[in-house]
Amino acid sequence: MEILGTILVLVLIVVLISIRQINEYQRGVFFVLGKFTKVKKAGWRLVIPVFTSMSKVDMRVRTVDVPHQESLTRDNISVGVNAVVYYRVVDAEKAIINVENFHYATSQLAQTTMRNVVGEVVLDDLLSKREELSEKIRDVVDKLTDVWGIKVENVELKDILIPEDMKRTIAKEAEAERERRAVVIKAKGEIEAAENMALAAKRLQESPGALHLRTLQSVNDLSSDQSNTTIWMMPVEILRAFESITEKLTK
Repeated sequence: MEILGTILVLVLIVVLISIRQINEYQRGVFFVLGKFTKVKKAGWRLVIPVFTSMSKVDMRVRTVDVPHQESLTRDNISVGVNAVVYYRVVDAEKAIINVENFHYATSQLAQTTMRNVVGEVVLDDLLSKREELSEKIRDVVDKLTDVWGIKVENVELKDILIPEDMKRTIAKEAEAERERRAVVIKAKGEIEAAENMALAAKRLQESPGALHLRTLQSVNDLSSDQSNTTIWMMPVEILRAFESITEKLTK
């Protein structure tokens, strides 16, 4: 009886230490004598030491922080780029059997792909088409990780570091572009103003008395402020006519 009781206690201990819990967001990849058997879902599972083993795989979305990578753009400018990769495991069996460490492998693949993509574009496109390049990196990494049972959800380029002298060059180009736009806008405004003035002059010329009315309106606007002084330019002939009339009146 004592031997039987000891055996029961040992069996109970083995059973207790063999219980493994699989959470809802995990999957358990089971092996019997080193051979894959099945993928099990959430719950308590019995993993007998020596004979069976289980690898748990997290099925939630995970992130890979791709560190800064020094790359050369197509126009031979050295830049530092880093990114974040969002992915999740969709096939736990492939993630365990087909690759040793799927998280590390995905990180390395993302680094290599990012350097390759950056090397295919010029600096201007790298700065202005960040979303397109991120999508291109995602497509490449997602396709290559299919055999690992991984789905890449998104890739985001975070920071793009460029040399200081290149920053100054870009700032000068931006300033020159702003000045060019200002000159163009000013020239367009002057053209529109000249066209409107020509149209106004034509209308005043075509309408009898319009020029006199416009003159009187200008005088009225000036006379509204007492500090304004109005100077009238009159032909000499009119002044001489006034002198003749004055002389006749005084005789």
